[in-house]
Amino acid sequence: MSALVGWLWVLLAAFVVVALAMAATAVLARRTRRASVVDITWGLACLGVAIVATVVARAQGLGSSWVQWLLVGCTTVWAVRLSGHIGWRSIGHGEDPRYDRLLGGLPIDGAGFRVAVRKVFVTQGLAVLLITLPLQVGSVAQVRWPVVAWVGVLAFAVGLFFEAVGDVQLERYKALPRDSRPAVLDTGLWAWTRHPNYFGDATVWWGLWLIGGLACGWWAALASVIAPVAMTHFLRNVTGAALLEREMMKRPAFVEYAARTAYFVPRPPRRG
Repeated sequence: MSALVGWLWVLLAAFVVVALAMAATAVLARRTRRASVVDITWGLACLGVAIVATVVARAQGLGSSWVQWLLVGCTTVWAVRLSGHIGWRSIGHGEDPRYDRLLGGLPIDGAGFRVAVRKVFVTQGLAVLLITLPLQVGSVAQVRWPVVAWVGVLAFAVGLFFEAVGDVQLERYKALPRDSRPAVLDTGLWAWTRHPNYFGDATVWWGLWLIGGLACGWWAALASVIAPVAMTHFLRNVTGAALLEREMMKRPAFVEYAARTAYFVPRPPRRG
């Protein structure tokens, strides 16, 4: 069986996994009245795709086993950390304001639930299928350039470091008493980039693309490069950093911080 035909079977299996994950999340969202529970599902759905892609590919005798399990291992570390962090952070909180605005203030029942299905769960499901293309392709393609895969592991590790450490530093900052903490967080990784967690997440997916895409040859690279490109675009320009900055730029202290600190890609902070 060719890798292309095998990929179509993997894509079908991934679609089933994502559809079931989003359907279960929609039910949970209706019960909890919080569409933001989909943020917890995001990482776990990506992990589900990685696992089922490897199972389907191995059943067809396709792919390189060490790359398959390397992709599963990396995705597991990333997904468990991210979903756990979001789940812990959301304890005791209501609906995320982003989703409240997206749904026009409608509660997650009746007409509001139908809007949430269309704007949140279907959209997020399609995004998972797109972003996980390197995991799908990498499961059926034979590795051609092993050294590229290990460069991808290095990029993945750097991205995970920025994402995880950035989140920890932000939580510690938020835990300080409001009247005694600095006006902005400008220490640690936050002195090098205004969005270390978003930069880290984008770098994680470039690392996974190097492992499951470029390391497996040009066809695999070209078939899946849209995934890290799209992820970087949305994290930097749409739903991540750009959305947050629209609110933060209303604070004079943040404007001064932005003048000396890189927007996305880290660099040493400017002085003065």
